[in-house]
Amino acid sequence: MFDWFNSFVNYGNSVIWGSDDWILLNNPWLGILVFVLIGAGLYFTIATRFIQFRHFGHMWSLLRTSGQGRKDGGISSFEALMTSLAARVGTGNLAGVAIAIYIGGPGAVFWMWMTAIVGMSTSFIESTLAQAYKVPHTDNVYRGGPAYYIQRGLGQRWMAIFFSLCLLVAFGLAFNGVQSNTIAQATNEAFGIPTWVTGLVLVVLVTPVVFGGLRSVARVAGKVVPVMAILYILLALFIIITNIGQFPAAIAHIVKSAFGLEQAAGGVLGYGIAQAMINGIKRGLFSNEAGMGSAPNAAATAKSHPDHPAVQGFMQMLGVFIDTLVICTATASIIILSGVVNPAVEQEGIQLTQLALSQFVGDWGIIFVAIAIFFFSFTSIIANYSYGESNLEFISGDKNAKISIMVFRFLVLGMVFVGSIASLPAIWNFADLSMGLMAITNLVAIVLLSPVAFRILKDYERQVKEGKTPEQIKFDPDQFVKLKDEANRDAWSD
Repeated sequence: MFDWFNSFVNYGNSVIWGSDDWILLNNPWLGILVFVLIGAGLYFTIATRFIQFRHFGHMWSLLRTSGQGRKDGGISSFEALMTSLAARVGTGNLAGVAIAIYIGGPGAVFWMWMTAIVGMSTSFIESTLAQAYKVPHTDNVYRGGPAYYIQRGLGQRWMAIFFSLCLLVAFGLAFNGVQSNTIAQATNEAFGIPTWVTGLVLVVLVTPVVFGGLRSVARVAGKVVPVMAILYILLALFIIITNIGQFPAAIAHIVKSAFGLEQAAGGVLGYGIAQAMINGIKRGLFSNEAGMGSAPNAAATAKSHPDHPAVQGFMQMLGVFIDTLVICTATASIIILSGVVNPAVEQEGIQLTQLALSQFVGDWGIIFVAIAIFFFSFTSIIANYSYGESNLEFISGDKNAKISIMVFRFLVLGMVFVGSIASLPAIWNFADLSMGLMAITNLVAIVLLSPVAFRILKDYERQVKEGKTPEQIKFDPDQFVKLKDEANRDAWSD
């Protein structure tokens, strides 16, 4: 039975993600998600008139007022961004980039960049929709996300529940095991601490945060993520500057490998563009989550300033940029400049990043990566939990939510410990399948609902063009034919 299940999961992953197994198949191919993801991103980019370039400066300017707007103990726009970044910045940025380079060659980094650039417009659409369809909650923290806009906007509850179940499997449980496993391996490499000890420490640290609810997650993420991200970026910049002579050649190596113009640096001889694309897009999506439908759950929680759905669209677009084009590029630069990738030797992702950093700063680089991955992955665990809680509430309804959430919290804590001490490839493969299915479901939904997001963008741009201040910019669902009956009135009572 287990073998049959594993074969089914592997087949599903090959259809969704594609196959990069050159040895067995001699013909690597791209899965349907690659085409849907890139196709949707290009469509949104063109339909919004290249929003990620036109409003690049504006999305940064919104950071100045992103801490405002919170009331009654709710969540600010900045805290919602940090919660989504907490989920984004983790294993994918440090270990995932290393795995992508080892298996797909340096060219995989280029396709991570491309996924992020087109994904910025996708993230704007899904996060704007999440804000438009958000609903109030008794704890003064809004709820929303794909499940909510699928049900309210498309009228398809079965589709919304299917998305929520996929998210619960992937983010609520499996990926938390991945994060704790990465922390345990990194601390074992740096300090020789047994993995089970790290697992117990993680459980102790995670428990008060997850039992504190969504507000607690946002507060912790808002304090930890910015500090660790800035420290990691500064270290990467130091390495790039001190090795500036080799940096242009490293960038050229990435671009050439992306198009098969030279032999990829990782894996087996003969790997080319398909190998780089599959690994780059897959790891890029895992890292920046654009189009996956996870970040909109965080985007929906905010009371933005200005109080308009487009604001969180811009903020989450910024999150994709920071995650992939800044932090993932920092990791890739360290690894490629170090020259430590050896296709002939099996190399684990996080250990490869630690080894690369140690080439420049000595053994303390291994310790620094262990500390960085601890905080990045810790915040990913609590953010992933918050996504799961929101979707579990959606499925359970108000009456059964308390019991369901309590059970879910203990399951998450159990998965954090089990993940730290065991390598469970079957579970990780199933998580990949769940992630792929939720991404396809979300992408179909946001393509169908995209006219709503386009109209919201035009409304916001009109108000900005009229010279309105952030306090004057408002959102009125009555001005939108579709949202007039579908948006929750209490969420926009101001």
